[in-house]
Amino acid sequence: MRIFDGHSDILTDVTIRRLNGEKNVFKNRHLERIKKGGIEGTILVLWIDPPYDKNPTERMLDIFGAVCEEIDEMKEYGEIALNYNDMEKIKEKGKISIILGMEGLSGLKGNVSLINMLYKMGIRHSMLTWNEENEFATGVGALDKSRGVTELGIKALKRMEDLGIIIDVSHGNEKTFWDIYENTSKPFIASHSNAYSLCKVSRNLKDDQIKAIAERKGVIGINSWPDFIDEKKPTIENLANHIDYIVQLVGIDYIGFGFDFCNFLTQNTTSSFQKGRLSSAIGLEDASKVPKLINILQNRGYKQEDIEKIAFKNFERIIKEILK
Repeated sequence: MRIFDGHSDILTDVTIRRLNGEKNVFKNRHLERIKKGGIEGTILVLWIDPPYDKNPTERMLDIFGAVCEEIDEMKEYGEIALNYNDMEKIKEKGKISIILGMEGLSGLKGNVSLINMLYKMGIRHSMLTWNEENEFATGVGALDKSRGVTELGIKALKRMEDLGIIIDVSHGNEKTFWDIYENTSKPFIASHSNAYSLCKVSRNLKDDQIKAIAERKGVIGINSWPDFIDEKKPTIENLANHIDYIVQLVGIDYIGFGFDFCNFLTQNTTSSFQKGRLSSAIGLEDASKVPKLINILQNRGYKQEDIEKIAFKNFERIIKEILK
């Protein structure tokens, strides 16, 4: 089964290790698990990781430098895709299609024109914010719940839609979500979020948000982070319950995978937002275990064509429509 993973923080690991002198980080530390899991396409995000979020612009430049070096070493097994046609060509070569994304725009310091720079550098996906409040929008970790997308953020949204960048609402607070909904016209995604009704944390989506994404023909990527699955039993079976819930609420066309695997990140990076000791669902500890989730869906009676929509077709529809 082909898999598209709508959210991965592998570039954080690449950056940390390259800055410590390693090379070929993706190949040496991630490629085997990804291939075993059947992942043929993914969105790799540039995330300003704690504690470096205190100087986001400096960290963003560090990440870009490390990523550009790593890309030069990836040619035998992976390539950057700028649109759906690129993905098809890369797939024919037997390589992994990589879409570059931004998990927040704090590094731009409110400069909307730099979004054009990001686009020219290959960025085709973006959130306005991570958990923080920045010049563009307000994340789930911000104290002011009445603050959402700013005037600069509205300009950024228009710029992204005009250029052909996938807009992502994951990590935005509720006000940011609805401001994005009101100030965009194309499909948008929640790349790595689950159902609030099953696990009541701020990073998950309430029913009206799920319905709004479906109405806009967007996609929700189911997240394997344990804190978003179930407070007591963050198992792979309970993760599948989130898929069932969303499918029953809005249908099969608006659900995908956005696993957010963090098994390779250290506690120095995750301590500011991690509650327990687990970094992924029990039974879905890393990318190699993805076929187990496919098997669960098959055992629950999902048809092959529906599993394909969840596994890759729904995200590919968004890519085909948005990326130019």
